Amino acid sequence: MKSLSSSSRTLRKLPRENAFYFFTSIGNYTGVSAASLEEFIEKIKEVNVKSLEFHLYRGDFQKWADETLEDRELAEKIKNLQTLKPVGDALRDQLYFMVSRRFEELKRQTL
Repeated sequence: MKSLSSSSRTLRKLPRENAFYFFTSIGNYTGVSAASLEEFIEKIKEVNVKSLEFHLYRGDFQKWADETLEDRELAEKIKNLQTLKPVGDALRDQLYFMVSRRFEELKRQTL
């Protein structure tokens, strides 16, 4: 039963103050945000790749997954991706694939 509640918690829509806000550098907001894991996946494909690089290497994605989504497993996967040091479209593709797979896995757990 624990996995059901944790899956549901990770998949929930968040209040705007807990959304992920994409920046390309400190103070340079892209105008893009994600208030759920599902929205986050959509935004990975749309946002400037410089924003993905900025947040990955600062640990922002990992921290949001761990502390806000409460998904330690996803946070670990993101941390492991960071050690591979992908950039550009390789980063976008790998991050999208990883987060999408985790999302599908969590959705199956809630059925």
